[in-house]
Amino acid sequence: MKRNIVIAVVTAAALVGGGTATALAVAGDDDDTTSVTRTDDDRDDARDDDRDGAAAPAAGKVTAAEAIAAALDHTPGTAVSAELDDGSWEIDVLAEGDTWHTVRIAPDSGKVLGAQQDDEDDAAEVRAALKNAKVTAEQAARTAESKGTVVSVDLDDDGDDRGWETETRASGGDERDWKVDLRSATVTADRDDD
Repeated sequence: MKRNIVIAVVTAAALVGGGTATALAVAGDDDDTTSVTRTDDDRDDARDDDRDGAAAPAAGKVTAAEAIAAALDHTPGTAVSAELDDGSWEIDVLAEGDTWHTVRIAPDSGKVLGAQQDDEDDAAEVRAALKNAKVTAEQAARTAESKGTVVSVDLDDDGDDRGWETETRASGGDERDWKVDLRSATVTADRDDD
């Protein structure tokens, strides 16, 4: 997760400075967590590498919660993550029969740009993490909106401190990580990245 912060800081510096910035991020996460993002078999690296191109949606654009709702209208199931990535929202949905789908949503209109079925094998782990949950990814995104523009929501299904990890971006470009409790929807600063 520290790598995410380095990438985000370098990206913000490049955007604020209006110039070109080049950075080398050391490719090694120092924690043993497992990501639940469903983009490919190398999920952690793909998610981290793609995040540096994400931009906060402008006012009046589709929020994370709205993108999740649109994805679930298209592909019924349980949303497990959402990320504004490469100009579109990517929503990972666990459907019936333990089938994973990635649904891409246009951030300006909320229309479905495409969907694909993914081959993942950790559906039982995710379902176990969400078994007693009362807060959905959509609700977590809406709750975290009080902290800034939500640019990602992801289920943290590791250990005893399970919850929705959310990332927000303030109008000044500052990024913060938050944890939304699966049962109470309480939002706290995510200290895992410190």
